[in-house]
Amino acid sequence: MSVSLVTGGAGFIGSHVAQACLDRGDEVVVVDDLSGGYRENLPVGVRFVAADITSRSDIEALFDEHAFDFVYHLAAYAAEGLSHFIRGFNYTNNVVGTMNLVNASIRQGIRCFVFTSSIAVYGAGQVPMDESVQPRPEDPYGIAKYAVELDLAAAHRMFGLEYVVFRPHNVYGEGQNIADRYRNVIGIFMNQVMRGEPMSIFGDGEQTRAFTYVGDVAPVIARAVEVPAACGQTFNIGADTPQTVNRLAVIVAEAFDAKPDIVHLPARNEVVHAYASHERVREVFGQGPATSLDNGVACMAAWARQVGGREPVRFKGIEVEKNLPPSWAEVV
Repeated sequence: MSVSLVTGGAGFIGSHVAQACLDRGDEVVVVDDLSGGYRENLPVGVRFVAADITSRSDIEALFDEHAFDFVYHLAAYAAEGLSHFIRGFNYTNNVVGTMNLVNASIRQGIRCFVFTSSIAVYGAGQVPMDESVQPRPEDPYGIAKYAVELDLAAAHRMFGLEYVVFRPHNVYGEGQNIADRYRNVIGIFMNQVMRGEPMSIFGDGEQTRAFTYVGDVAPVIARAVEVPAACGQTFNIGADTPQTVNRLAVIVAEAFDAKPDIVHLPARNEVVHAYASHERVREVFGQGPATSLDNGVACMAAWARQVGGREPVRFKGIEVEKNLPPSWAEVV
């Protein structure tokens, strides 16, 4: 039986990847600091370790206790827009914490390190985003993700560490943290509808994203270690068809049998159009499921009704307040 470590496994995508590893027959250890995840997300059958990946001693103790075959690294603070204002936090969590895991994986000689990056590495003006183009990230979050990608390639050259990189985008579904006010627009919209608040859109709402149902991507990420052709490769993974944020708001409202109630906020500095090409992942993994946005949102809405609306959580460690969107400003 293989032993898999899933970081961020009490979070959204991580919990689904952990379940897919269990379904394969792995022994699964989840490490999470519960800063953005919930214990109720943990799949039945995993061993949970409350630890912080930025703590070298925590990670060393974890690897001393377990002989891992595979590491699935999903722990991150994935707020692209907010990352401009929390640079230190962003790089500590998303780069330094990852290096603790890479070092431990090299020392232990794991068989494969699977990393979830992001299409944020591409930056603007490169649609459809293709793995062959040179990344030009425009925010600290994307920079951090690309730095890790480069480091994994260097670790392979120096130490022979096998790795696979996935660049998912705009993933939504059951288990998402709908209390996060800075990321995951579908979760934000659903929480606002359930709380009787208008759905807030930055700018005119004509920016486009290809929204991806988690059930279409998590099993592929989990299966990467079984596919020899995936080793050392980078894959975009997600939905093909972009939608405007305005259209998304209508779909979410309809899922709750509500009329769209939208308020437009000042535009923020963000990539306007972001969607990717997925030919490479289909070539290596085959054609997977492609849940329509209407059906995926309906599934998530059914789950969201069960958990109910949640008080939005404000980030307490803003490092730079200049140009911070007013709706993101901290309330003391």
